[in-house]
This record gives sequence, structure tokens and C-alpha cells, in this order.
Amino acid sequence: MRIAAMHKCSFVDYPAHLAAVVFTPGCNLRCHYCHNPSLLADPAAGQMLIEPAAVLDFLALRRGLLDGLVITGGEPTLQKGLGEFCAAVHELGLLVKLDTNGTRPAVLAELIARRRVDFVAMDVKAPLGLYDEVCGCTVDTEAIGESIRLLLAGQVEYEFRTTFAPPLTAGDMVALAAQVRGARRYVIQQYRPPAGVSAAPPSPAAAREAARLAAPFVGRCELRGLMDQAQLAPDEGVGAEMRAVG
Repeated sequence: MRIAAMHKCSFVDYPAHLAAVVFTPGCNLRCHYCHNPSLLADPAAGQMLIEPAAVLDFLALRRGLLDGLVITGGEPTLQKGLGEFCAAVHELGLLVKLDTNGTRPAVLAELIARRRVDFVAMDVKAPLGLYDEVCGCTVDTEAIGESIRLLLAGQVEYEFRTTFAPPLTAGDMVALAAQVRGARRYVIQQYRPPAGVSAAPPSPAAAREAARLAAPFVGRCELRGLMDQAQLAPDEGVGAEMRAVG
């Protein structure tokens, strides 16, 4: 299990819970709007990583203050030892939330079956026919569909979420909601242009209209991070906010 960074406390990454957040390195997608581009490649040998034992020691000291731990990335399901790490967090009496792109349904299925995770947030990037364009690589969309079906089975608490980024349209967001039809919660997140990228995000009005049109397909449709363009600054990613453990 490789950990590249940690936030000691977050009020927003685990719905209704106070949680620490760890970031795993390496991802199998190359989305142009990635919030954490510094984590796309697994670190070279010798690059500083945080020892999982140090994270667990920190969490042990925060028992009674934190509710859980969010494991995000990068793509956490690429990590060897993920299930064992989740089990160690559970042994501390903490909840585990996993953020995933859904490309490795077999790993996700095992985590759910063995009760290693309490909440899964799956990023659905685009309608299946647009996945390669949005993700910047060839994507096994059958695997994406399998992960969607796995979460819809309801064996773990979950949400689906999409960053409303170019080239997606309001119509695409409706198609995405239909793709996860019957989901308990579908979240539309505002796109924040990465540093050096000038593409403007859809307007708040467009995001609200997309949410209105998507709502009939899901139990609850939420907007997250909605700001007008004057408030938006380029997203610097996690690299600017890496935290030491202590």
C-alpha cells in the first residue's frame, strides 16, 4: 500500500462525517481536468512516501475525534494491500470511504464482499461512448458498467459523481444519470480548470439545468462546488497541499 499524501482533517470528503484523507499514487486514466495530476504516475524509487504504519499511528491518536478515513488518489484500487489497510483502519473503530474510477470491479467487489469499505464514491466520467475522449486513454467500459451494477446492488453505501467538464454537455449529464438509473445519489461537480488551462467551466445556470434534467433518473441529484466564473481559480491539485503525518 503506497500513500503519497495526507490531509489530517476534512469536513467535505466523507458525507456527514469528519475524516482524514490519504492519497495513493498512480492512475490508469488521464483525464484532462484531473485535480491531482502530481499523482498520475507512481513515484519513482526513492521518492518520499508516507508509511501506512505512520498513518495508522496518526489515526489511533485521533480516535474519538475523527469518524473515518477517505482513501482517494490517483486510483486506490491499483494498490496492493488496499484491503489489508482498510481492515487495519476498521480495527481502530473508524469508517472507510473509497474514491474510485470504477475500472477495477473485481477489486471493488472483493472489498465490498469482505466489508472492507463503508462508503464508495465512484466517478462516472462520461457516457460510455465518450469515455476514451474524456479520460484521454482507452477505457474498458464493460468494467465501468460492472462497477455501476455492483454499487446499484446496494450492498454498501455509495454515490456516483461526475465532473461537468468540457466537452460534456447538459445532455451528456442526463445520459449519465440514465446510465446510473435508480442510484441513491448522483452528484454533479463543477469543473475547475487545471493550472495553465483556459477552458471555461459550464455556467452555474447550465449546471443547475443539468441537475434538474438528471434528477428524475436518481433518488437524489446534488450539485457540488458550484461557483460563478469570477470565483473560480485554477485547481493546483493535491501537490500543493501534501501533509506530513504527525
